[in-house]
Amino acid sequence: MVDAMLRGWRAQQSARGLQEGTVAPRERLVRSFIEFSNEYPWNWLPGHVEEWTLWMTSEKHLAPSTIRGYQTDLRLFSEYLCDVRYGWAAACEERFGAGVHPVPICHEWNTIVHLNDYEGDPEARPFTRAELQRFLDYADEQVERAVRAKRKGALAAYRDATLFKVMYGWGLRRTETSKLDVVDWGRNPKAPEFGRYGMLHVRYGKAVRGQPPRRRNVASVMGWAVEAVSDYVEHLRPKFGFDEHSALWLTERGGRVKPAEINARFVTYRDALKLPKALSPHSLRHSWVTHLTEAGVDRLFIQQAVGHRCDTSTAIYTHVSSDFMNTALRNALTPALGQPASDRKDA
Repeated sequence: MVDAMLRGWRAQQSARGLQEGTVAPRERLVRSFIEFSNEYPWNWLPGHVEEWTLWMTSEKHLAPSTIRGYQTDLRLFSEYLCDVRYGWAAACEERFGAGVHPVPICHEWNTIVHLNDYEGDPEARPFTRAELQRFLDYADEQVERAVRAKRKGALAAYRDATLFKVMYGWGLRRTETSKLDVVDWGRNPKAPEFGRYGMLHVRYGKAVRGQPPRRRNVASVMGWAVEAVSDYVEHLRPKFGFDEHSALWLTERGGRVKPAEINARFVTYRDALKLPKALSPHSLRHSWVTHLTEAGVDRLFIQQAVGHRCDTSTAIYTHVSSDFMNTALRNALTPALGQPASDRKDA
């Protein structure tokens, strides 16, 4: 009966266009909940959800957002079973006796409510401009050291130094960066000075739950970053010797650099510089949003470039400096109050 229920739920999700990468983990979650509760779905009660949530919180120490995601998936399965249009209640009563059937088990009073826009680590933050300069300079220094020592890793060090510049220069996530291909660069008629690197087509943007990756175009805005990637593609990448490979970031064995490898190199550089552990590869993306905001770039431009569906998500990424806030405050107050106090004769 359980297998039949899961097959039916899988068919329903597939009919909605959900991807296997979403459907399969949901099925595993349901099976793990069956194992935890030691009960079949037609015997589940709200109390089982509360015990499961307590276990994930106190023993597994999972983040509230993760637990809520699991609760949501379980709720979807429970709602599917309780929907009279699918007939599972009648099938269970026929098989197991009157009154034995699935009931709703996830409610507002026993699941985590989404109250805040941001539920991540409060320590997470962007680089300061000084930290960013130190980090990128250190990455460049590793290339020079490898060349002087005639080490084999000079190509990889140069690749990684350019990779981090691209992550910051276009506000990218790790996975988006890893999956870039050379052909993803294109011209922007509004910025001819950047040549073939005026626009970056991100094909593997973060997907909405169950949907394919979202695509977006990111316009180039930092000339020094364009110069870095241009030099890498035209002069360094061919030295890897795998011209037939489409990946932008190649390994010395002809593979594609993976997100975990990006993270490992980032942590090595960060720790060598004794920078705060709160900084992560994602901080480069945060920094791009913050620094463009400080530069007065239109908020909608930034929102669309980073692939956010709403402005509140972009606002979470923004950590503008006190100087910028003071300038913004002055710009807001001057029209309302007139001449700044320091310029008045009676000041």
